[in-house]
Amino acid sequence: MFKDKAPVLKEGFKDGIPIGLGYFAVAFSLGIIAANAGLSAFQGFMASLLCNASAGEYAGFVVIATGAGYLQMVIMTVVANMRYLLMSTALSQRCSSSMSLAHRLVLSFYITDELFGITIARKGKVNPFYTYGAVVPATLMWASGTAMGIIAGNILPLRIVSALSVALYGMFIAVIIPPAKENRVILWTIIACFILSYLSAYHLPFMKDLSSGTRTIILTVIICSAVACLFPREEEDA
Repeated sequence: MFKDKAPVLKEGFKDGIPIGLGYFAVAFSLGIIAANAGLSAFQGFMASLLCNASAGEYAGFVVIATGAGYLQMVIMTVVANMRYLLMSTALSQRCSSSMSLAHRLVLSFYITDELFGITIARKGKVNPFYTYGAVVPATLMWASGTAMGIIAGNILPLRIVSALSVALYGMFIAVIIPPAKENRVILWTIIACFILSYLSAYHLPFMKDLSSGTRTIILTVIICSAVACLFPREEEDA
């Protein structure tokens, strides 16, 4: 079904390296929080290896630090990671009907904002081996960053560690700019996202009182539904 697996894996690995570098910086600061929660470097490494979500992992570490139970941890992480349901829905529309359940399960496990972005940006049907290639450097750097953050503790000023995460914003820009230059619908959708995100965070009475994650989910559903109705896309060939 999927031809030329090795070149596609190599392409994904190459694209996953800058993502991994951004992940390392973010995970480093996350590791400091994990250290304050009492986790060892090995425990932090395994936590990040098995949980590919910064907000969900942060929520988990906070729950651990407060001594709350498993139920509270499950609820917190589900709410924090709810946006991935929307990404999974979008990605499923680009998967071939012949894609096996095993591939779909692995892809769903490794859906993150960045990996979703580079996967969905490729033309044609989703090739899981591209994502697998990107997962290797991204996940290893994510887990290693958490472990290193725990080891380093508070050696580095927190401001310096937090500043390193700016690399992720640059990577997001690199993901959205090329398709926006080719498609005016995508361009105006991105502009609408920026404007509505700003208005909902600071000016809209109901929206500004919600958490950032909840606002993101609501805006994503509204904007994507509107664009899908106004500018439906034709089925793409593999």
